[in-house]
Amino acid sequence: MMANIEIYTTSTCPYCDRAKQLLQRYQAPYTEINISADSSKRDEMVKRSQGRQTVPQIFINNQHVGGCDDLYALHHKNALKTLLGL
Repeated sequence: MMANIEIYTTSTCPYCDRAKQLLQRYQAPYTEINISADSSKRDEMVKRSQGRQTVPQIFINNQHVGGCDDLYALHHKNALKTLLGL
C-alpha cells in the first residue's frame, strides 16, 4: 500500500523542487500544498511541523519527515523506500 505523502511548498523554492523530484523517482504520488498565498496553510504547516517555518515540510502517513535534506538523508540510508511502502 502506497504511503500518504503531503509536501508543503512555495512556488519559487528549489529545495521543494528537489524533494518532489526524489519522490517522483520513487513514483510516489504526493499531495502538494502550496502555502505561497495562503496564510492559513502556512499556519497549518508550522503547527504540524512543531514550529518549522521553512519549506518544504514533508509528511509521510501523517509522520513529520522534515525538509528536503531530511528526505534525502532517509534516501541515502535506504529508509525512504520502506517508509513509502515500496
